[in-house]
Amino acid sequence: MADPRFFSLAGPFSLKDLADISGARIGEGANSEAQFSDVLPLQNAGPEHLSFLDNKLYLKSISKSRAGACLMHVDHAASAPKTMALLLCEEPYRAYAKVAAAFHPRLVFEAHISASAIIDDTAIIGKGCLVSPGAVIGAKAEIGKNCCIGANTVIGKGVILGDDCDIGPNASLTYCIIGNRVNIHAGTRIGQEGYGYAPGKDGHIKIPQLGRVLIEDDVDIGANATLDRGSGPDTVIGAGTKIDNLVHIAHNARLGKNCLLASQVGVSGSTELGNFVMVGGKAGFAGHLKIGDGARIAAKSGVTADVQAGATVGGFPARPIKEWLRGIAVLRRIAKKKVE
Repeated sequence: MADPRFFSLAGPFSLKDLADISGARIGEGANSEAQFSDVLPLQNAGPEHLSFLDNKLYLKSISKSRAGACLMHVDHAASAPKTMALLLCEEPYRAYAKVAAAFHPRLVFEAHISASAIIDDTAIIGKGCLVSPGAVIGAKAEIGKNCCIGANTVIGKGVILGDDCDIGPNASLTYCIIGNRVNIHAGTRIGQEGYGYAPGKDGHIKIPQLGRVLIEDDVDIGANATLDRGSGPDTVIGAGTKIDNLVHIAHNARLGKNCLLASQVGVSGSTELGNFVMVGGKAGFAGHLKIGDGARIAAKSGVTADVQAGATVGGFPARPIKEWLRGIAVLRRIAKKKVE
């Protein structure tokens, strides 16, 4: 059970309610009026809990689970205990996300501006905002309605935030324009100078970074990520993109809509990712590349050339995933022969 010190709990919900929330259909013989109090993993759940099964690796766990109900694909229904009510759907993990959000809605904050916040007289603060202690909001900044600004966060001069944004503590936002429903977690830095120098034998000259960071609606940016402003063109993050902790996006980079970037990814300057690109942890991109829509980049890959739409690549330098895996298999066989 989620710790009530940190998480709110709604419900209980009937099985029918949960089916409506998740878009699942109730399995044969289940009592649609049965009540459930929370969500828990298969191994911890009891008769009053809802769980889910999405990964085939956990098929063995379900036979021993005491969960009263479970979200799962119809193909796995035969593995469930007869006493377990089933909610059948095509995408159990997505269905679980909807149900978990219903049981544990985000805490509603009370609008308040702390007396210790420093807000320039020319800044505009929308209705219903929470501005936490120590926050700084610069001249001509505009904060939309129902935004939460965390403690000690700095919103720089001229920055624009849309409505319903949640900015964590100790973040800094400068030279940026941000859409609606954007979540930016603790310690993130947005809009600082990009890494641009003109090298020479007499020393390196800093190139002025004259662009911005443009973040579209429904973007989520993890803790301690850094997004540099453009050098002339803007750095752009497309709507619905989700960026993990400790990711670096360099100047002029452009991410399309609904991309997923795991922790410690680095995107070099002027590289463009299309829509729905997925990138595993610690992958790195050289500069000025074009990554096509729907491409998938394996963890720890080093991408040094353009990637076609829909391709899956891995390794260093990154190449088609099957080719990379074959190369690893060949090296293992060679190493084994030498040992023998």
